[in-house]
Amino acid sequence: MTRTFKLIVIGGSAGSLQVILKFFKHLKHDFPVSFMLVLHRNNNFDSSLEELLGFRTNLTVKEVEEKEPVMPGFVYVCPADYHVLIEDDFTFSLDYSEKINYSRPSIDVVFMSAADVFGRGLLCILLSGANADGAEGLKYAQARGALIVVQEPADADVPYMPQQALLLLTPDLVLKAKDMAPFVNSLV
Repeated sequence: MTRTFKLIVIGGSAGSLQVILKFFKHLKHDFPVSFMLVLHRNNNFDSSLEELLGFRTNLTVKEVEEKEPVMPGFVYVCPADYHVLIEDDFTFSLDYSEKINYSRPSIDVVFMSAADVFGRGLLCILLSGANADGAEGLKYAQARGALIVVQEPADADVPYMPQQALLLLTPDLVLKAKDMAPFVNSLV
């Protein structure tokens, strides 16, 4: 594939954490593109997510901060209980508006915001989960040129979220969890 990606956004909910941990374990250590993780997290019990990811990658893992620029080689984690937007000047913006699909951060919000800024330079990956968050965002991002990957529902611990995406759009790829890191590694 000859596209150049600037940002890879991975969204997921129930059943996605183990997929993400294995993904980063098998990702190239010097991967030159930024990642953004949008996970439905419990506000009180998930403070160790950055630490867990830090053991599996050489990339710098950190929680998104207001007005921080998107830098290559980082893994940005959306903070619990905030929507995250990307501004035209490639900085993050945190938002505390209403929940979407019962979720904050909303995967839809991040996919849409990232698509407006990065267009064809965006790769969106949707994983396991128990609600429809992410499906509308994938459709929106695909219309703006983003590459869309959805976890194969039969491979997901909780297939509802990828199933909802497949009902709404035809992604560029439907992959099993074990095939995601090799695919992403092949992009650079």
